[in-house]
Amino acid sequence: MVKTVKRYFALFVLPTLIAFVIAFVIPFIMGFYLSFTEFRTVTDASFVGFSNYVKAFTDNNEFAASMWFTVKFAVVSVISINIIAFLFALMLTRGIKGTNLFRTVFFMPNLIGGIVLGYIWQLIINGVLYNYGYAITSKAAFGFWGLVILMNWQMIGYMMVIYIAGIQNVPTDILEAAEVDGANKATTLFRIIIPSVMPSITICLFLTITNSFKMFDQNLALTAGAPSKQTQMVALDIYNTFYGKIGYEGVGQAKAVMFFIVVAVIALFQLWATRRKEVAS
Repeated sequence: MVKTVKRYFALFVLPTLIAFVIAFVIPFIMGFYLSFTEFRTVTDASFVGFSNYVKAFTDNNEFAASMWFTVKFAVVSVISINIIAFLFALMLTRGIKGTNLFRTVFFMPNLIGGIVLGYIWQLIINGVLYNYGYAITSKAAFGFWGLVILMNWQMIGYMMVIYIAGIQNVPTDILEAAEVDGANKATTLFRIIIPSVMPSITICLFLTITNSFKMFDQNLALTAGAPSKQTQMVALDIYNTFYGKIGYEGVGQAKAVMFFIVVAVIALFQLWATRRKEVAS
C-alpha cells in the first residue's frame, strides 16, 4: 500500500503543483521583474532600474506614512486580539453552560466578508459619532480605532477556537498534579497552560500579524484612507498607486515587492521566536 502511494504520489500532486505555479510562482516572478520597469501592460515594459523604488519614497510621503500607520495598527490589533481571544478561550473551557453556543456566536463574524464588515461598522460608528457632530472620517484617530474594533470583532472568535483546541490538549494529570502541589491559578496559567499552548500561540500570532498587515477591503470600506489618506494602510496605498496614478504602475509594483518583503521578514521572525518557546516548553 505504501509503495503504491509513493508510486503515484507525483501524479496526485501534479494538478495542485501546476495550479500553484500558474497562480502564484509565475505572477510573483513577473511582479518582481515589473517592479524594475515602467509599464502600462506586461507586454510594453521598459527597464528603469531602481527608479520605481526611489519614487516610492521621494515623490511623496504616502508610502512611509501608510507603512507607519499599518505598523501601529498591527501592534495594537495583534496584542488585543490574542489577549481577548485567549481569555475567552479560558472562560469557555471551564465547563460553563452554553459553551457551544458562545463558541459559535463568537466565531460567526469571521465568516462575513471584509467589505460587508467595513460598511456595517461604518454605519455603527457613524451612528454613535453623529450624536457628537463627528463622523469616522473626521479624525484619523476615529478611523484608527474603528479599524482596530473591526479587526478585533472579526478575528477574536477565530483565534479563540484555536486557543480552545490548545487548552483542551493540556494534559489533565499535569493540572491535577499542580493543584495537589498547591499551585494557585496564576502559577498554573503562566507555568503550565501558556507553555503548553505555545503551538496555538504561534499559529494565532502568525495569522493575526499577517492579516493585520494585509488588511485591504475593510480599510477601503470603512474609511477609504480618509481624512487626507491619514488612515490609509499599505495595501490600500499600493492599490491607489497602481490604479489611481497613470504611469505609476511600476511604482505600485515596487511598493508591493517591498511590502511583501517586510511582512515576510516579520512573520518568519515571529515563527522562529515562538517555535523556540515550543521547543523549550
